[in-house]
Amino acid sequence: MRRILRGVLPVLAIALIAGGCATKKYVQTEMETMEAEVGERMDGIETRVEENQSAIEENEERLAAASETARDAYDRAVAAGLLAEGKFLYETILSSDRFRFEVDRAELSDEARAALDEFAEQLKAENKNVFVEIQGHTDSTGSESYNLKLGEQRAEAVRRYLSERHGIALHRMSIISYGETAPISENDTREGRALNRRVSLVVLQ
Repeated sequence: MRRILRGVLPVLAIALIAGGCATKKYVQTEMETMEAEVGERMDGIETRVEENQSAIEENEERLAAASETARDAYDRAVAAGLLAEGKFLYETILSSDRFRFEVDRAELSDEARAALDEFAEQLKAENKNVFVEIQGHTDSTGSESYNLKLGEQRAEAVRRYLSERHGIALHRMSIISYGETAPISENDTREGRALNRRVSLVVLQ
């Protein structure tokens, strides 16, 4: 029996040593694989962080260049949780020679409708889940309370047209009136008052 054990022990020892070497190599291989995977994940995380940071900086630059009322719209939408990505995209103003509102009127001209058609087609082409704040503005003719109501009527006319003509969902649009409080030109000339009779569309995502 002792002779048999003497013969078996060296074999077991060799096997254990060989097994230990194999186990060590296996562990080392697994560690190297795990390190590689962790490195790839970290690279991916760093890339996403850089992309997010770049998007934030781009959004901040856009906001800095936007009008004060557009920044107000962004703040309101963020506070209300209406944005999917928290981005300010752009602002469209209906106030050029082609589509100014007439004095004391909220009706859309043919030119204004054409401009809104272009705006709606752009939204559809981009195919993004956006939110639009429609801001109504007036000149200083009339009382402040009257102008607030008139600005609201102008914004509502735009929202109704976009919804009925182009099928833009009402929950994706809101209206607000600034009345005469946010002029972009002087109110002491006819040209300046015409510019102030406008609607701004602030597009957010």
